[in-house]
Amino acid sequence: MLIVAIWPVFALICIGYLMARRNWPGAGFWPAAESLNYFLLFPALLLSSLAQAPLHSPELPRLGAAAAVLIVAAVAVLMVGRWLRPMPPARFGPAVQGVVRFNTYLALAVLSVLATRDGLAQAAVYLAVAVPLVNVLAVVALSGGVRPWPILRAVFANPLIMACVAGFGLAYFRLSLPPGGLDLLRLLGQGSLPLGLLCVGAALRPSALRGDGMALLVLSGLRLAAMPLAAMMMAQAFGLGQTATLVLVVFSAVPTAPTAYVLTRKMGGDGPLMAGLVTAQTLAAMASVPLVLGLMGFG
Repeated sequence: MLIVAIWPVFALICIGYLMARRNWPGAGFWPAAESLNYFLLFPALLLSSLAQAPLHSPELPRLGAAAAVLIVAAVAVLMVGRWLRPMPPARFGPAVQGVVRFNTYLALAVLSVLATRDGLAQAAVYLAVAVPLVNVLAVVALSGGVRPWPILRAVFANPLIMACVAGFGLAYFRLSLPPGGLDLLRLLGQGSLPLGLLCVGAALRPSALRGDGMALLVLSGLRLAAMPLAAMMMAQAFGLGQTATLVLVVFSAVPTAPTAYVLTRKMGGDGPLMAGLVTAQTLAAMASVPLVLGLMGFG
C-alpha cells in the first residue's frame, strides 16, 4: 500500500517540527544543518546521481522538455490570472513560487521509495532543467521584470545548479572521478534527504496559516492537485515512459520549497503569504501526495 511505503518520509518532517518546537538540539542547529545540506550534502547527492546518468537515452530530452513546458505553462496561467485580478510583484512572486517551485528533498525521498536507481538519475536530470528555470521565474516575478544581474546571481550562486552542471559534464563526456571519489559523494549524499526532511519540519510555521485563507486555498489547490494532473497530461503528450512519468508527477505533486520564503524575504516580497504557502502545502501534502499518486496508478 502506497501510504505504508511513504509514511516514514512524512514522519521525518513531523519529527523535525517537534524537535524545533522543543528547541532541541538548539536554536543554532537548524540554520547550520540547512547550510550543510544546501552547500555540501545535497550537491553531493545530485552530482553522484548525474555522474552516471544515461544522458544519451532519447527519453531524457523529452523529460526535460516536458518539465520546462509544464512550468512555463503554469506561470502563463498565473499571468492571465494576474491580468484579470492585478496584484503587485510582492504578492505575485509568492504566488508563482507557490505553484511552480517544489520541495526537492520530499520529492527525492518519495522517489527513493517508489522508483529504481534509474529513477533517481532521471530525477537529477529533471532538477538540472527545473531548478534554474524556477529560480529565474521566481526572481522575475518578485522583481516585477527581467533584471539580468539578480537573475544571474540567483542562478550561478546556487550550489544545486552548479552540481547539476558538473554532473552533466561528467556524464556527457563520460569522465570519471578519482578512485573512491564517487563513493565519497554517495556517502555524503546519503545524509542529505533525512537531514533535509528534518529541516523542512523545523521550518513549518503554523501561525502563518491565520491570514490570506483564500489565497492559501487556491494556490495550494493549484500546486497539489492541478499541477500533478497537468504533469500526467504532459507526460502523455511527450510520450514518457513509466519511470519518467513518475518523476514528472512526483515533482509536480510535492509542496513548494521552504527556500522560497528566504528568497521572498530577501527580495522584499510578501513573507507571511510565502510562509503560509510553505506550511499549508507541506501539511496538506501528507494526505494529497499518497492520494494523488494512488489515483494515478503509482501505488
